[in-house]
Amino acid sequence: MSLTIAAMPAFNEERSVVRMVLGCKKYVDCVIVVDDGSSDATAELAASAGAHVVRHEWNAGYGAALRTCFETAREMGAQRLVIIDADGQHDPDEIPKLLQPLERGVDLVIGSRFCNGNGQEVPSYRKVGMKVLDVTTNFLGGLSITDTQSGFRAYGKRAIDCICIDDDGMSAGSEILLQAKDNRLKVEEVEIHCSYEVERASKQNPVSHGVKVMLILLQDMELRRPLYYFTLPGMIFAAVGIGIGLELLRVFYHGGQLSYGLTILMILTTLVGSFMAFTGIILHAISRLIDQSMRRMDATRRARAQPSSGEVTHENRSGTGNAAGDN
Repeated sequence: MSLTIAAMPAFNEERSVVRMVLGCKKYVDCVIVVDDGSSDATAELAASAGAHVVRHEWNAGYGAALRTCFETAREMGAQRLVIIDADGQHDPDEIPKLLQPLERGVDLVIGSRFCNGNGQEVPSYRKVGMKVLDVTTNFLGGLSITDTQSGFRAYGKRAIDCICIDDDGMSAGSEILLQAKDNRLKVEEVEIHCSYEVERASKQNPVSHGVKVMLILLQDMELRRPLYYFTLPGMIFAAVGIGIGLELLRVFYHGGQLSYGLTILMILTTLVGSFMAFTGIILHAISRLIDQSMRRMDATRRARAQPSSGEVTHENRSGTGNAAGDN
């Protein structure tokens, strides 16, 4: 039997969680609510609506809540997993639209607020920040996604098994896409609509949210693309140094005097450029070895971890952060 699950990270969402649970139950076999340390009645109300509730002892963050969603789905042996925000921004009636491509072999379906000319309802100040993160994520992963920060997605069995979220914060959405690229998952986007009129539609300041995600992505870039950030600039520096050296040789050949400043500049740019170039090559080789090792470890772990039953144990996890959804 094919098990379809809808899971939603939730942090103080007592106003909307019941409506979201009841809306999702029409299209899936089970609804999971990951209560990320809420101080209100989110967990109790979700359980009363028929959801399976997994509680964190305290607020662990959006990425940590997503990680629990995937872990719970794997424990239950889910074949399809829908992630949707609990704050009411997304319409559960659009779930079938996301599930349909999975039947055609797509591994990850993203509900996009911007494809097909959509996105007029998104506030302009949010749209600018989203686009910056879209460009960064797409450049980093070699992707072409119109809405990399969407919190409304559907995952097939292969994606459920492959994706292992490390970051506890809001960059988890981008991290998932990068892992999808690494694991050669088939990704597709479908048009969705998002409401920004709901109360507390976003708990994070869009500026601080964007800065935090951008810094994490830039750190990841250094590891994923060392050839771009070290080797390429290093080659440029070295080429400039060689060019200065050739010019100094030409001047000296014609009887001119060497400039002390240009000589020092030539030496520095050549040495620094060569060092950066070789550093990038070494980091690139190391990152490939680490990636291959992690893939082998993940394959071994998945082969050994066989779900014993359809029941899920309620676990408590700890950390800091907010379980917020879309930017």
